[in-house]
Amino acid sequence: MIMTNLTTGDKAVLYFQPSGWFGAGRYEIDGYVYNAAEEPKILMTGKWNESMSYQPCDSDGEPLPGSELKKSWRVADAPKNDKFQYTYFAHKINSFDTTPKKLLASDSHLRPRQICTRAGLEERQRAEKKNREERGHKFTPKWFDFTDEVAATPWGDLEVYQYNGKYSEYWAAINSSSSTVMESMLSGLNSIHSSTKIWLLIKAYAPPHLQTHWLHA
Repeated sequence: MIMTNLTTGDKAVLYFQPSGWFGAGRYEIDGYVYNAAEEPKILMTGKWNESMSYQPCDSDGEPLPGSELKKSWRVADAPKNDKFQYTYFAHKINSFDTTPKKLLASDSHLRPRQICTRAGLEERQRAEKKNREERGHKFTPKWFDFTDEVAATPWGDLEVYQYNGKYSEYWAAINSSSSTVMESMLSGLNSIHSSTKIWLLIKAYAPPHLQTHWLHA
């Protein structure tokens, strides 16, 4: 796995070790942090299900004399009363206590079955993309702006997008207005095909026991 700082050129290269027949090497990760000149500066080691440690190293990747291995991260304890092996982050985005103001309680992001919902949505997103390409329409992200930068990755050169701040502005406008999330969502769906619009609204807001009936009617 490669994580690159596009501003400084520094990068971390981590190797997930394959497990042996009897479990040797299971969960182990090793790697280095390189500077922009591709020189190793920090060695990393640990297990992805337990903890990760780091230590300064020389140009040959050997630990610097007098330095010691320090823990940089450890896996958090399981959340209290966790039944689904969710992380704290997953519990947070599924909690009614952390939902944005005026967000409907039936919103799909608040349901444990949200992964299934997204899986179905992805299929329709691919269909929408194919239709756009056939019509020659260029897709423009709502929350990100295209830049002239190109980043080199293990999967080839990829375009770089930067956050435009409009997502924060969107929620600020929702929280300061008398409109609901449903009304705001309706106003932003005018450019979507009517059948897809209806599907999106049903999947996002209809109770689960009615979704199957309406979507297959």
